[in-house]
Amino acid sequence: MTSQTKTTTTTTTATTTPHPDGSYTARDIQVLRGLEGVRHRPAMYIGDVGTRGLHHLVFEVLDNSIDEAVAGYCTHIEVRLHKDGSVTVADNGRGIPVDIHPEEGRSALEVVMTVLHAGGKFQKTAYRISGGLHGVGVSVVNALSEWLEVHVYRDGKEYFQRYERGIPKTPVQELGPSTRRGTTIRFKPDPHIFPNTEFKRDILIGRMRELAFLNPGLKLQLIDEREQTEDGKPFQTEFYSERGLIDFIAFLDENRKPLFSPPIAFSGQRDQILIDIAFEYTQVATETLLSYVNNINTIEGGPHETGFRRALTRALKNFAEKQGWTKKTKVSITGEDFKEGLIAVISIKIPEPQFGGQTKTKLANPEAGPAVENVTYTYLTEFFEDHPNIAKIIYERIVLNAQAREAARKAREYIQQKSAIGKVSLPGKLADCVSRKPEERELFLVEGDSAGGTAKQARDRNFQAILPLRGKILNVEKASENKIFEHEEIRNILTALGVPPMRDEEDEVEELLKKLRYHKIIIMTDADVDGAHITTLLLTFFYRFLRPLIERGYVYIALPPLYLVRKGKERIYCWTDEERQRAVQTLSQKPGKEKVVVQRYKGLGEMNAEQLWETTMDPQRRTLKKVTVESAAEADKIFSILMGEDVPARREFIESHAPYANLDV
Repeated sequence: MTSQTKTTTTTTTATTTPHPDGSYTARDIQVLRGLEGVRHRPAMYIGDVGTRGLHHLVFEVLDNSIDEAVAGYCTHIEVRLHKDGSVTVADNGRGIPVDIHPEEGRSALEVVMTVLHAGGKFQKTAYRISGGLHGVGVSVVNALSEWLEVHVYRDGKEYFQRYERGIPKTPVQELGPSTRRGTTIRFKPDPHIFPNTEFKRDILIGRMRELAFLNPGLKLQLIDEREQTEDGKPFQTEFYSERGLIDFIAFLDENRKPLFSPPIAFSGQRDQILIDIAFEYTQVATETLLSYVNNINTIEGGPHETGFRRALTRALKNFAEKQGWTKKTKVSITGEDFKEGLIAVISIKIPEPQFGGQTKTKLANPEAGPAVENVTYTYLTEFFEDHPNIAKIIYERIVLNAQAREAARKAREYIQQKSAIGKVSLPGKLADCVSRKPEERELFLVEGDSAGGTAKQARDRNFQAILPLRGKILNVEKASENKIFEHEEIRNILTALGVPPMRDEEDEVEELLKKLRYHKIIIMTDADVDGAHITTLLLTFFYRFLRPLIERGYVYIALPPLYLVRKGKERIYCWTDEERQRAVQTLSQKPGKEKVVVQRYKGLGEMNAEQLWETTMDPQRRTLKKVTVESAAEADKIFSILMGEDVPARREFIESHAPYANLDV
């Protein structure tokens, strides 16, 4: 087979150099052919060129293999990380077609790899259900790779083609007979596109574990050749689930106490929509609801979540009234009361999913709501009749939630009514900034009055505000909601931000975000164990009650230095032990009789205002870590481990992760 140069996709942009006379003519239009547009504006296709976008490349290829599994043709997927920075995704599916495309006049393999919006997912003949409907996935990966090689095994033969930055460098070659089946793609991200091309294993593990739960019977294997085990073999782990969502629930509640066992799980179909749901209630005072559409995590929700909530509320209320339980209930019960303690996973498969929302992960198909509601209500109505004891356990939990909600109502109203921040007495006083534009303003949550005082001297008062926190805030993972909102430090944070706790209702969240007083919220604590604990407490609070702020990129962690290495007038700040060692070596080689002095910063208060500004607060020189939610399931589990009741699990987690953290013990 031969490779031709025909291209069908063009992107037009205007040139950036203006004419002196301000004219705008045809020669100002730049035509980007083929995949050039992807390389010119990569963020349009993968979100960004940071960590998220880099791993999105793997997920795009992985999703194609998952689609083969959903279609019933793939049982095994392998992801392999190589020492040269490349990654391989291999499956045992049908293999990408290699015959000549009737319209393009070249191999279908090359068309799929080089043409946007080309794939077998449009007419629904090859794939009835798929995650990536736009046909841009693998061609975008190809365009953003330094090189990519694809092997296809089908019809008893092996085929191969190589590309460099999206351009075919070989024709589609038939290499010979083969008994294998499937597609193997190996690619290396282009360093001209991505500042950092190193894949993080934990991110891949989180997604692959999730996919195993969502696709029972599918084996996913991760091999990392970059790390050798004690026996000299590459690191290897695999994920496989037989019970699907029931195993997913067990994973999520590993460190919580369920109110009943096993979880309630059921499947159904309506209007070509396949529905799988599993849920339970625990003693934890938070909700975990994860929803997926065609294996895509719909973190912004949609009608499928709404349909489940309505059905659960209606089925239990109807059964409670039938049993006479509601006559003894002294509080009114709302749909909100069904959230606390709930752990649920909703997975639906729909032929033509439509997505919207801030991150394009909100389901927009209205028909999904009635479908999920119908299947859920029908099943639960019968289930509660057969298991009245479980229905009563859930109902009693809902009543407790309603009582806690009523007790917390006054506390929330207090926060919402405090519109004039100057009238509120805060620990150490909130030092607000001059600017009144939220997008310019920064709020530093600082550990302790001493460090807060230094931060107030160091800040640029035009756009930086300081809120000192006295001691550790309440552990919201263990406390009831009424205690949470009565806690002084939490009230102070919410009042300073200008927003109350935010729930899942999208319209309410968007309205509340308009009242947010700062678009950059920076947690700044000491670089020691206590500081890490305070940071974790704050992140737990933000994750549970202000999660939209994390999802929209408003929450950061400041990184103060651990050491100051100096010799005479020369100073080098260091954030790791390795940097300290290099700094000592560098200054030791400098001329002069002065000794090299190493100062260990155990707290922010040990820095003067000038040092704190130039290392941690100056936007031109500081380093901030943006807090993101890469995997909702993994994040939820980690918060439960770190802040929950299971002490052995917390000890095990800390011991296993301590080698990767800077701990001052």
